[in-house]
Amino acid sequence: MPRPVVAVVIALFPIAAFAGKHHVLKATPENVQWGWLDPAEKPRLTIESGDTVSIETLMHAKDQIQKGTTMEKIVELRKANPGGGPHSLTGPIFVNGAEPGDVLEIRILKIVPKKVGTNFNLPGKEFPTIGALAKDFPEGHVMYFDIDPKAKTVQFKPGIEIPLKPFPGTLAVGIDPDDPSPRKGGSKDPMAPVSTIRPWKNGSNMDINELTEGSTIYIPVFLKGGLIWTGDSHCAQGNGEVNLTALECSYEEIRLQPIVHKDMKLTWPRIETKTHYILVGFDEDLQKAFVNAVSETVDFLVQKKGLSRDEAYSLTAVAGDCRVSQVVDVRKGVHCMIPKSIFTSKTAAGKG
Repeated sequence: MPRPVVAVVIALFPIAAFAGKHHVLKATPENVQWGWLDPAEKPRLTIESGDTVSIETLMHAKDQIQKGTTMEKIVELRKANPGGGPHSLTGPIFVNGAEPGDVLEIRILKIVPKKVGTNFNLPGKEFPTIGALAKDFPEGHVMYFDIDPKAKTVQFKPGIEIPLKPFPGTLAVGIDPDDPSPRKGGSKDPMAPVSTIRPWKNGSNMDINELTEGSTIYIPVFLKGGLIWTGDSHCAQGNGEVNLTALECSYEEIRLQPIVHKDMKLTWPRIETKTHYILVGFDEDLQKAFVNAVSETVDFLVQKKGLSRDEAYSLTAVAGDCRVSQVVDVRKGVHCMIPKSIFTSKTAAGKG
């Protein structure tokens, strides 16, 4: 009985007035995993639907990449975790009531970066497939940046300022047992750990730069409790993430509010910002990722906006903005953005 009441109230009134209990999950060594989503990991925190949680995150390789770390050390760290991602993920967080087949709505309420950022590409002579132009940059390159969380920009170099736009490169729920990604150690067990490199239906390494403070993502649940992880924290990123990394950073706090939905069914994550509905697609083949994202967009417009399939396909063509999220995570990503402003009637605007 309490869950439907909470769901209705949150939809009608400001979040702060009806948020549940607030929790904090610090990035202690035992709370952070390096490069793998392991469903056997015990939850580090258990919360209720509608609670809020402030999560601390670390830089790559459990904070071993910091200002001054050499390219040689970065390469050593990349090789130290075969098959796994470089990402440090804090979690998992168990949400009471979340069951396979449900949807977790995760609201990003606040992001506070720490003070150091980096961007690097690995040596193309050793990693010839990692990065859009890997073979053209055989030696690799690393840069470090000073970040002022209160500032609007980060200095790339004198005369070049990058807008500070923090977002989680990785926001995941527990693994999909049917994810075709290889498992750790070549295991055939569908519940064996999955690398954090590839994005999938459970979110993970999506690298979608619209997931900033104030946005919401809806992710299908595959395992009991949902099991939320976040990390691979970014402070800015261009679409494509072409050289391998964004402006990688870490967070003093990313504040999330997960809400369990029993009456929603999703195949892929869906994102909503103040200005757009965003539909996603992932595949090792960029064209297939693009087709997946467009198909999701058409389905959304049919289901939520009452259009025929022909109308939805046409509207996607004339108003949708489909962007390459990233091309560097083996499984490539595309996200299609539909502006909310085009829905002028209250009925159409309110169906999303």
